Amino acid sequence: MSAYRQLKHDIIRGCYAPEQKLLMSRLKEQYGASTGPLREALSQLVADRLVVAISQRGYRVAPMSLAELNDIYDARAQLEGLILRLAIERGDDDWEATVLATAHRLAKVTDVNTPDDLLDLWDQRHKAFHTAIASGCNSPHLLQMRNTLFDQVERYRHLWLQETVMSSKALELKRQEHAALVDVILARDTAQADTLMRDHLMTPVPIITRVLEARGIS
Repeated sequence: MSAYRQLKHDIIRGCYAPEQKLLMSRLKEQYGASTGPLREALSQLVADRLVVAISQRGYRVAPMSLAELNDIYDARAQLEGLILRLAIERGDDDWEATVLATAHRLAKVTDVNTPDDLLDLWDQRHKAFHTAIASGCNSPHLLQMRNTLFDQVERYRHLWLQETVMSSKALELKRQEHAALVDVILARDTAQADTLMRDHLMTPVPIITRVLEARGIS
């Protein structure tokens, strides 16, 4: 795994606190990489808005805030709604089959060896499910915008995953939400699909808000 992917994964998973200084000497030791690849990784993470460059003083992990949380989630829900409407309009039989297949794989994530394995597998299949839905829009530019927003949401979203996805009750609730989404998508019910998708995407916000407030982040 590249230094960029490793460091990005660790920032998203909360291994580094918001605004924590990223010391090159420690990063070299942690990731076994030289200065060049690490500087390139940090520059990419600045573009991803996960790291902030400090003039003449290196890099820090980007801050987190309730205002950013609400803005990113709202932007994502608005864009996902547009993409979903286009997918329902443009998606073909192969698209429907892919949505069904990814939903089925996601629903089968119930019993995994460790909590971390469960989180990783569920998150991987959950992303594949939503990506399958979005793919029906047939717009590479919209999908690229979606990926950018998803990356920015991830650090906040992981706080929700840590709080809830280990719960069998939460897993069952999400399974029901996904099944309902699939039903209205295959029925080509744009209005209902749009409503369900927004409700589904915004579910984590109150939980993440409580976590941030408990950590003194406003």
